[in-house]
Order: sequence, then structure tokens, then C-alpha cells
Amino acid sequence: MADDRLDDKLSKMIDAARLYYELNYNQEEIAQKLGVSRPTISRFLQQAKDEGYVQIKIVSPNDNNDVLADRLEKKFGLKKAVIVSVPQYDDNIVKRYIGEAAANYLYDTVKDGDIIATTWGTTIYQMATQLKDKPVRDVKVVQLNGGVSHSETNTYAYEIIHLFGKAFHTIPYFIPLPALVDHEIVKQTIESDRHIRNILELGKLSNIAVVTVGAPTDDSVLIKANYFTQTDLKIIHERGAGDICSRYIDTAGAICSEVLNRRTIGISLDELRRKEQSILVAGGAKKVNGIYGALRGGYSNVLITDQFTARYLLERDL
Repeated sequence: MADDRLDDKLSKMIDAARLYYELNYNQEEIAQKLGVSRPTISRFLQQAKDEGYVQIKIVSPNDNNDVLADRLEKKFGLKKAVIVSVPQYDDNIVKRYIGEAAANYLYDTVKDGDIIATTWGTTIYQMATQLKDKPVRDVKVVQLNGGVSHSETNTYAYEIIHLFGKAFHTIPYFIPLPALVDHEIVKQTIESDRHIRNILELGKLSNIAVVTVGAPTDDSVLIKANYFTQTDLKIIHERGAGDICSRYIDTAGAICSEVLNRRTIGISLDELRRKEQSILVAGGAKKVNGIYGALRGGYSNVLITDQFTARYLLERDL
């Protein structure tokens, strides 16, 4: 009989907990439904928590993002990961939110004498528009790779470099060239020019690089800029996970095509890998493969992304 009474009490306690926590009944309504007093329901709910039948987990977005960041740092050997909560996994929303986070990170990071090099594209443009003025001394800003478009598509290369220079009180160095040329010999000739060579060397000397990943899709800025032949595009679509500084990589971080790579004007990925801070600002469903490849290749040691992309990267095996 005593066991029956205990079972009945436990059953009512579980029923009370379900009604309260899962169905949102208030304590008075539960008391009437179960035929007991309201103070009894209050005791049931407390006992259910004390004995582990009810386990309440409070998830703070900030705390959760800190955990994701820590796990990403460990998994990919990063110096720093910054995870941003976005309300919706939409490309434009993701770019705006991570752009703001990247602008804040760079503001906190830059010090006197730094050389900041950056690539171009819509994500970095979002970052550039949100950069805050910081009165630092002897900072240089330089473009990492060519960005003149062969179509009406705006790469935002000039605007980005201008906004970076304005934020850090310096006259920026712009590469007035396309990202890729048709032949390797053309690239070699261009890069032999003394003025172009000096700008490219400054990019190599930079201690801070700000880059993003482009998706190998027809709506990407790099592809819309009309640099590629149909043969080039076939290689990109078949092998490419994404591009960094206009150089296409696969999901393992390897260069997709040495032919394309040798036609590309700007910093090499090996040089990018050696930066004190190589900051990758990227997120969104279209870019997850490219981000994964960039991290696998070790081309960036700082990642700024959204919480959805972060979870994807953590779930994927190395």
C-alpha cells in the first residue's frame, strides 16, 4: 500500500511538471486538474527539479557562441574565433552582422605601425562601411589582389581600400588591375613593373590580412566580373569549394588549378598563411565549403562567422 501511495505521488508530480513546463498551465489550473492544493503543486515542481526529473537548461546566445568559438579554435588551430548570432540564415543578413563584428575586431586589434592588407567583395564591403575612426600612427593599408572588373559588376575594391584608409588615417595603396589575366606571361610582365611590384611587396609585408571566401557559383562577384573562359568555369564548378584572394581551392584547401593560380595577380596563399593575423570574414550557406577548405588549408588564423556556419564546421569531420 505504501508503494502504491509513493507511485501515485510520483505520477502526480510528473504530471504536474509536464503540465507546467510543457503545456504552460499555471499552478492553480494544475491543482484543480489533479485534485490537490496549489501549495502541493508548488512542492511537486520544486521536488521534480531537486530529484532530477526536471532539468532546466538556460542557453544564453553569447555563452553558446563562446563555446562554439572555443571548439573552433581547438579544431582548426585558430588564434581566435568570433561567432555572431544572426536572426536568419540569409546571405545579406549574415554579411551585415559579421561585417559589423569584423569591423569591431579590427578596430580593437590595429595598433601604430601595422600594415593592413585586404581583399574585396560584398562581405568585406559590409565590414568596411562599418569601420570606426581610429587615430593610429604610421599605419599602411594596401590591396591584396587585383579587383578591376571586366563587366558592370562592382567588386567594391576601390571603395573598400578607401574606407579602410579613411578609418585608420592613411592614404591607401590600390592595385589598379584585374584579379586574373588571360595568360601567365601577361601576369609576369605586369608584376615586373616597379610600381606594381612595390604595392605587391607591401601586401607581402603586411602583418594583418583581412580576407573572405567567395562561392563557386554564377552569382559570385568574382565570376560575374567576367575573368573566366568557359573552360575555366568548368574547372571551377567541378573542383572549387571557394576562392580566397581570387584563388580557387577545394575542400581540403588545395589549389584547384595551377593554370588559373599562375594567372592570378596578388598575394599567394602560402604568403597569406604566414601572416601574424589572417582574418577570415565569411558566413552563409553558400560559403560553408569554401570556409572549411580555407581552414583546412591553414590560410587564416582568425575566423569571424555566424552561429549556423560555426555549427556546420564543427559537425564536419577533418
